[in-house]
Amino acid sequence: MTAIESPCILVCSIDMKTGFCFGCGRTRDEIGAWMGMTSENRRSVMAELPARLETVERRPRRETRRSRMARERDVLS
Repeated sequence: MTAIESPCILVCSIDMKTGFCFGCGRTRDEIGAWMGMTSENRRSVMAELPARLETVERRPRRETRRSRMARERDVLS
């Protein structure tokens, strides 16, 4: 089984103004359809995410699981 690349950082909360997730920038529909999308469709959505994240109203205040794991990995290295 091949792993499917995902932009999810485990901060699952939708900005009501833009409709984008604060953590990854995807819409609810994109999140729900992610597993069924083709690799090309996923890459297309992922290319748009940095610009989308610039438009959300606020940033998550807490450290995400992914960033904590990366920080801990860096400390151990």
